Amino acid sequence: MTFRQDAPAPILVPAKGDAFDFRLHAVFNWTAQNMTYEELRFRAERYLGWSAGIVRERAVDLAREHEPHRSHDLERALNGRLGGQRWPREGAVPFFSVLIRVSPDERVRERLRPYWEDRIRLECDHELQKIRAAQADELTRRWCAVLQGLEDDPVTSHAARLTGEQFAEVFRRYVEERRESVPELVKLLREAVRGHGDLGMGPSEYTEAWDAALRTYERQHGLSERVN
Repeated sequence: MTFRQDAPAPILVPAKGDAFDFRLHAVFNWTAQNMTYEELRFRAERYLGWSAGIVRERAVDLAREHEPHRSHDLERALNGRLGGQRWPREGAVPFFSVLIRVSPDERVRERLRPYWEDRIRLECDHELQKIRAAQADELTRRWCAVLQGLEDDPVTSHAARLTGEQFAEVFRRYVEERRESVPELVKLLREAVRGHGDLGMGPSEYTEAWDAALRTYERQHGLSERVN
């Protein structure tokens, strides 16, 4: 038969320097055989002051080795020392084992608050910068892939100017420029054809006209440096 019992109030033990106290929150596990649950509970409540005294006695010297803000370190040390032990040791029943949680003095907690607020803010800012850097790296890699894929495409000169905020505006200007260039190119090509067929242009003149049309197209689409 077992009975779990929480200490009704923290057990106070002095921290290093004796200026502050640690607060020990003890949980007792009582065990007995050949005993009803009600009887075990009655005895556990009867022995509560005694069991809390044992915990404080075992904890005082160890607590004085720990600075007031090192409650977590003390908690691990106490549970490491008291874990697996039981009282009373002579075999009387019921006996108990104990698990301890440690919290700092409230004054220490208030002094720690600004430190942890700054630390949380710094860590959050750091994580945010990491996310931004990762997103920028991913965006850069994607644009590199896009630009490499457009290496031989007339869109390249426009795409190179793009940023996330500028995309719509640049794309709109690109479409308008293409719309404006097409009638000029068509007019030039028509004149070349008309000159050859209707005006009696010779082969060399016809070739020059087509060459002019081709160069105009290349220049308007950023290809004049790539084509010999």
